[in-house]
Parts: sequence; C-alpha cells; structure tokens
Amino acid sequence: MPSLDIVSEINIEDVRNATENANRELATRFDFRGVEASFEWKLPNVTAKAEADFQVNQMVDMLRGNLAKRKIDAKALTLGTTTHSGKTFAQQITFKEGIEQPVAKKLVKLIKDSKLKVQTAIQGESLRVTGKKRDDLQAVMQLVRESDLEQSFQFNNFKD
Repeated sequence: MPSLDIVSEINIEDVRNATENANRELATRFDFRGVEASFEWKLPNVTAKAEADFQVNQMVDMLRGNLAKRKIDAKALTLGTTTHSGKTFAQQITFKEGIEQPVAKKLVKLIKDSKLKVQTAIQGESLRVTGKKRDDLQAVMQLVRESDLEQSFQFNNFKD
C-alpha cells in the first residue's frame, strides 16, 4: 500500500549559511553604513541586533530573502518580541521543527474532511498517510500545500 510521511523540518546548515550571507549583505548595504547591526547565530535561534527598531525589521526581511534563496519556507520561522536594551534593539528569531499535536490534529481533520480514501496516523512529530492509490496521496500533498496552517510541511518516504 502506498504511503508517505508529512513532516516539518529544516536544514540547520542552510539556516546558518543564510545567516552568514545576511551578515555579509549587512556589511555592504548603504543604509547600514556606520550603524551597529549584526545577526547572531546560536543553534537553533538567530538574533537580529541594530540601533533602531525599523532597522531590525529590515534585517528580518533580509534574512527571509536569504532563507528563500536556500528554499527554506518563511513559515518555518517565528519572530519573538523586539527588546530594547541600552542603545540596541534585538529580536529573537526561532525556527519551528516537528508538527505539534494541535497542528497534527488539524491536519488529520483537514484530510478526513476532504473525503479522500486514505488513513492518517500521528507518529510523534510526523504524520503517516496511507492509501490504496498513489493519486490519493498526491491529492493529500496538494491539499496540505494549499492549507493555511502557518507552518511549512515536507513530504518524506513516498513509497509505492
């Protein structure tokens, strides 16, 4: 019976590389000349620091662009609150990995409501979908891609 796993994972090395590229881009940007601004990479978080709040927002957009170049979905990152200490503003950026229980239940409900002839099972931080036809599994993949669950999903172990 064909099956597939729905997972939510990111490549940490790609995140680190995107952070380093954003730091290099920061050094060459005209609007950041003479400004104390940087990205700090501490597994699994990235901290954006700058002298002004709007600069931190620009830096987050820069990081998103670099992540998109490395095919990391923007839904995978979560922005923390901007903190102000001394003369710098900082924002913590974390990355979601694994499908949490409430999101997994929403996915199962979404798949069941679609009336596709597949079975779903929650297995830890992933979801196993099995069906009799390969086309049904591809329909599930399309359904999950179009859903608005504010998390990025990947499909592994597509077995015939």
